[in-house]
Amino acid sequence: MTSRFLTLADVQEVLNISSPQAYSLVRSGELPAIQVGGRGQWRVESVELENYIARQYQATRAKVEASGAEG
Repeated sequence: MTSRFLTLADVQEVLNISSPQAYSLVRSGELPAIQVGGRGQWRVESVELENYIARQYQATRAKVEASGAEG
């Protein structure tokens, strides 16, 4: 069974990014997350990570199309 929530380490692995980059995405609100437990550990819902990835694809596509229109 796939877990509903992912740790920041899981997010790092999926996106192939560093720990500070994952933390920055969460702290900025770009990647929605919640804090759980007494130590306030971050958890990202798997659907939110997939939504983030989809938004990044859209943003990249728009950027490529805009730069193609300029050139």
